[in-house]
Amino acid sequence: MKNGRKSNGKANGALVDQALLWEMYKSMVRIRITEELIAELLEKKEIGCATHLYTGQEAIAAGVCAALTKEDYIFGGHRSHGHYLAKGGDVRTLMAELYGKVSGCARGRGGSMHLVAPEVGLLGTVPLVAATIPIAVGAALASKLRGEQRVSVPFFGDGATEEGHFHESLNLAAVHRLPVIFVCENNLYSSHMHISERRAKDNIYKSGEAHGMPGLSMDGNDVVAVYRATVEAVHRARKGEGPTLLECRTYRWRGHVGPSMDMDVGVKRSNELRDWLPKDPIVRTKTQLVELGMKNTKIEELERTVKLEIQNAIRFARESSYPPETELKTHVFVSPRVAN
Repeated sequence: MKNGRKSNGKANGALVDQALLWEMYKSMVRIRITEELIAELLEKKEIGCATHLYTGQEAIAAGVCAALTKEDYIFGGHRSHGHYLAKGGDVRTLMAELYGKVSGCARGRGGSMHLVAPEVGLLGTVPLVAATIPIAVGAALASKLRGEQRVSVPFFGDGATEEGHFHESLNLAAVHRLPVIFVCENNLYSSHMHISERRAKDNIYKSGEAHGMPGLSMDGNDVVAVYRATVEAVHRARKGEGPTLLECRTYRWRGHVGPSMDMDVGVKRSNELRDWLPKDPIVRTKTQLVELGMKNTKIEELERTVKLEIQNAIRFARESSYPPETELKTHVFVSPRVAN
């Protein structure tokens, strides 16, 4: 992989057979159905916390996480339900967290934007733009000092590349050849502002070359292209060759926050969404599976199974208890140490 290279996903790379493609497809379907059911709950006002949905971007989380091990670390931002699920997070504790219940992954204290699942390597998500990028670099430095083979992956949007944290983190990671894979999910919008209104050039991937690491731009709706690029980046990282920047170009179907399809935000948004809907990463992967001999009946059975799983998770969240009042000040104030 050369610095500043664009990819069409057709270059030689990691082999993707039907079994692996099926696993990535299952991950994408699980994310999609979860997000769409959450959208319904938001519209009914059954869930009240601010929620940023991942619908349309599923191929990135699925492709990246398929190339990682359980021991590898990932970090997310405010749109991270997909990362949580793709890394193996429990959908029941995700739903319970959205409901603010004590059985949630953060005991109901964080909501949609503060997810954590250390048992599968998700060390946290933070809504502050670019905040987890330096944290991921710190985790990678710790792994290197300990002599571990772990790779750290921060997921972030295109808006995060305009923060100082991004550039400082890339520089530090390159200087110390840290095992980090920076994954930019470029959905072309930072909140409600199009990338063309914020940047003189649409060239995020070239930040890699500027900071001394490979930078690659690819179709973020092509799960195979994302997987192959990540495998190559992981291989470099584990060999001690340092970090990689992956720019995965995609599009969010729903609004910056909330369940609305948000077609009227900005001058370009309405026409753009119509153009991107046919590029559905799930439909594309389904077509590939059928071409490889997968039966439609198996695919339909998967959808029914996942819907039942998510409905059971919603039931679990509804029936769970809220945190007790005695926990209100927990983790808010430092408890004084008792002298021996």
